[in-house]
Amino acid sequence: MKRAKLFSIAGFLIGLIIFCLPSLAGDQKTAKNKKVIVLGIDGMDPILLKKFLDEGKMPNFQRLISSGGDFKQMQTTIPAQSPVAWASFITSQNPGQTGIFDFIHRGPEKFPADLYLSTSRTYEPERGELRLGKWVVPFKASEIKNLVSGKPFWDYITEAGIPAFIYRAPSNFPPFPGRAKEISGMGTPDILGTYGTFSFYTDNPPENAKEVTGGEVYPTFPKNGIAENFLYGPKNTFRLDAEKPFEEVDGEKVYNYENLKIPFKVYIDPENPVAKIMIQDQEIFLKQSEWSDWVELKFVLIPRVKYLHAIVKFYLKEVRPDFKLYASPINLDPKHPALPIFNPEDYGEDIVNNLGLFYTQGMAEDTKALTYGIFNDQEYWTQSQMVTADWFRAYRWHLDNFKSGFLFFYFSTLDLGQHMFWRYIDPKNPKHNEAVNSRLNAPIEKLYQQMDQALGMALEKLNKDTTLIVMSDHGFAGFNRSFNLNSWLLDNDYAYLLDPEKREKTEYFENTDWGRTRAYGLGINGLYLNLEGREATGIVKPEQETWLLQELKKKLEAVVDPRTGEHPIKNAYISKEVFKGKFVGTVSPDIIIGFRRGYRASWETTLGEYPSDWFTDNTDAWSGDHCIDPTEVPAILVTNKKIKKDEPAIWDLGPTVLNEFGVKVPDQMEGKPIF
Repeated sequence: MKRAKLFSIAGFLIGLIIFCLPSLAGDQKTAKNKKVIVLGIDGMDPILLKKFLDEGKMPNFQRLISSGGDFKQMQTTIPAQSPVAWASFITSQNPGQTGIFDFIHRGPEKFPADLYLSTSRTYEPERGELRLGKWVVPFKASEIKNLVSGKPFWDYITEAGIPAFIYRAPSNFPPFPGRAKEISGMGTPDILGTYGTFSFYTDNPPENAKEVTGGEVYPTFPKNGIAENFLYGPKNTFRLDAEKPFEEVDGEKVYNYENLKIPFKVYIDPENPVAKIMIQDQEIFLKQSEWSDWVELKFVLIPRVKYLHAIVKFYLKEVRPDFKLYASPINLDPKHPALPIFNPEDYGEDIVNNLGLFYTQGMAEDTKALTYGIFNDQEYWTQSQMVTADWFRAYRWHLDNFKSGFLFFYFSTLDLGQHMFWRYIDPKNPKHNEAVNSRLNAPIEKLYQQMDQALGMALEKLNKDTTLIVMSDHGFAGFNRSFNLNSWLLDNDYAYLLDPEKREKTEYFENTDWGRTRAYGLGINGLYLNLEGREATGIVKPEQETWLLQELKKKLEAVVDPRTGEHPIKNAYISKEVFKGKFVGTVSPDIIIGFRRGYRASWETTLGEYPSDWFTDNTDAWSGDHCIDPTEVPAILVTNKKIKKDEPAIWDLGPTVLNEFGVKVPDQMEGKPIF
């Protein structure tokens, strides 16, 4: 149950909010009337799409395919992870060139101290500031960099004078500089710098409160009908902590900064199931089981001088007998974004002026609240539908105002919905019977039908000058059994512990004996050698690398699940054999584990734990997944033209779009046009 630690381990240093991008808007010439629309639907699965087509439940997909269009499976990346696949889509290159291999990466020179989110990272400048008592005024801000290496294909379009609009492309935070109009997608943090951290205020904390990751439970006891607490923001790097301004870390003096927080009060009606929330002179009246609209916040960085703007939604889950109030992850305010989410800035202004406030968090559907029982299935569904409503409003506005050029638009809700609701359609899942007996009816089918509606909106805009491509980054499968890779490595003498008695009490490799450990698992699909000359603690000699990788590959592919008799690992890919590029052997794992359907790495594997068993049942609501062998979860490709390429791949789509506009495909692109 450690998934959200993966999301928060490398939180962006948001305190230095002095970051602004220059406007890169320029005069863009239209390319006559030619239009190319790419609708990116994260996680749409070819098996389910065909099933719903055969059942007549996807009329717009059927109309597109039967009126001269086409439908094929599409190759995804090794591994079949969203940030990896979308980086290859953006650049038309393999992971060895993009440098993206997982959700989480490590800096080998400082591992295990250096873990970070794979697609973006904050870099602190050489320290320089003015100290005024408890106040710290930095001379230069931290810099946030997009770590996807390579040039996005849409830059070649705009350089040819063709307008391009990129709405929420994953692996695009901060947005790439260039002439395209962009808003960032997956990878965009909440105000704390995490993938999303909710707050839950209650006078009856759940038993698993201390285990909750990706959220915080705050005991809150109403007195005389009034409950009081705080919304917590990031550290205020302009002000030192009053009680402990400094501390020693590894022999160096470092600052301790003040926590930003905003007080609020909840006035509970003594008779009716309603309450009033008072926060920063705003009154929010809610009934039990009711959501608020967006509430605008101002965290004070420097009084009367500098503020950190943010937005939040409240959900009054229960008034009595227990008090339960949920606050969403605090999102960046799109009207005053503290981090770069728009390129250029006037594109963001246009969106806000026309659409108002909306979710800016890259993964806005709160899966963690469902995992830990803060939400039930219906409550998660409601929250995810609010997210979807935001996307549909933006989608309609873009379609209505799109006259020529290239438009990419992304939907996330199907992917995260399948993660959480796959147990509804998979009889093998340990939580299947419980799911089908719930009040929620056919959620995955409904999500597919919503994407059919989205396609229908695009079809309304179709003419002879429009090329339409609907694509996903991967398909989907059940996640019923977990494999503890580090446990397997430990029991097969590839890893060792400093204290074997503390085997199940260790996190983040803290009990690992690096002087004897030859291999470790990190992230969802990665296995790394403790290689001499690369890892800080490396012991594997370079001349031992090849045979050790071959030995690990053979043994991993031979592993048997004693309960099912299946081989859970379909392929153990040696990176140097499947990737090419400057990041192979440095950033890349040495082996990518490709699981069969029904299996996936455990959450404990992702961050260096050693449970006693190799295999466990997955009883999490997170019951579907795709971080398995890419041949098990191909993506979908549906177009309004016949696809001539026999085995299209996600890295072919950039060259395809360039070709549609008559723009030369650069030699460094690995894909080929599909038409």
